[in-house]
Amino acid sequence: MPAQEAPRPRTDRPPGNPAAHRVALVHSFYSSRRPSGENAAVLDQAEGLRAAGHDVTLVAAHTDALETERGYTLRAAVRVATGRGRSPLAELRRLGPDVVHVHNLFPNFATDWLDRWPGAVVATLHNYRPVCAAATLFRDGKTCTACPDGDRWTGLRHGCYRGRRGATLPLTWAGRHGAAAHPLLRRAERLVVLSERSRDLYQRFGVPPEKLALVPNFVASGSPGTGPGDRPAAAARWVYAGRLSEEKGILPLLRNWPESEPLDVIGSGPLESACREVAPGAVRLLGPLPRQEVAARLPHYTGLVFPSVCPESATALVCQEALAAGVPVLALAGSAAADSVRRDGTGAVYGASGELPHALVTARERFPLLREHCRRVHAERYSARSWTAGIEAVYAQALARAASRPAAAVAEPSW
Repeated sequence: MPAQEAPRPRTDRPPGNPAAHRVALVHSFYSSRRPSGENAAVLDQAEGLRAAGHDVTLVAAHTDALETERGYTLRAAVRVATGRGRSPLAELRRLGPDVVHVHNLFPNFATDWLDRWPGAVVATLHNYRPVCAAATLFRDGKTCTACPDGDRWTGLRHGCYRGRRGATLPLTWAGRHGAAAHPLLRRAERLVVLSERSRDLYQRFGVPPEKLALVPNFVASGSPGTGPGDRPAAAARWVYAGRLSEEKGILPLLRNWPESEPLDVIGSGPLESACREVAPGAVRLLGPLPRQEVAARLPHYTGLVFPSVCPESATALVCQEALAAGVPVLALAGSAAADSVRRDGTGAVYGASGELPHALVTARERFPLLREHCRRVHAERYSARSWTAGIEAVYAQALARAASRPAAAVAEPSW
């Protein structure tokens, strides 16, 4: 078939900011049945870019709508395995953006269109999906890097995606050549990672370090309710907010939680019944709450407990929301959140579940003195302003690299 002419760049600029860009955010939204911090981060970032004067269009596919179509599961599996199928290319050609910023393609967008788009591409690596079928680097209660370290079929043998080999096969086949050959990791001019831990792991798995840019997610400033000098009352509670699943470490947390410490557990998930069985009397399971309600409650807690036992590719949004509210974090060692707590002095890190009772006693004494410091760290590292500055630098670098790339024909697909 004849080559397709590349879309002509648009010369009109977004009003109000001569340095602003036209940005297309490409994102496949996960099902609403599983609340997603990634979905929330994409929407927040779209608004953050618009507030900074950029012209932003969200090019989206929604699992909630698509999965009602007949044959959806089979088409999605084929799309993931082959990289062919639903594509945002037609809309991107119509929009003519300066930068295409990919957040998530799985499972509703293909990948083959990436090599047919001639402009700058940036991708945010919200998780480890390009190198791990489960996206978590977590299996059988511990960190697992077998697939990205070279044993490409480990995930299939263990059925790492949703516990089923059939569901895991498309992801395993798509990733059989490793990180360096992954279409998105190979094609993007710049890859945004959300933590030092994620950056180091992707580099170890074969991604060129010059492609990686560290730009943490952000959340808006904290809710009203506490001031700089406020201290929680002696009987104030702790809080856990997140999915009730194995990789989040919720069951070891509850099994080791002292009867004397009040704790609220916010969230739902497959371990909800097990949590109710093992929770001590001082623990209240509140179920899932809207994000705005969680943010409003946070300032009134002594601290946020983050017991994740998987590496986590980012400092969780709930940890950033806690800092914005002036609430320190007590984190189990081994996650990106624990790394940031240790680096920024925004709470405390404990090394094993058995250390939790002593860590809580120490934290209850120290945490009231950290509340204003937590707010300052949020403003410096996790605010909309800091994120916007970082992502604008990434866009500039991607545009420069795209401009220096040799011109090539944009081929039509062969299928």
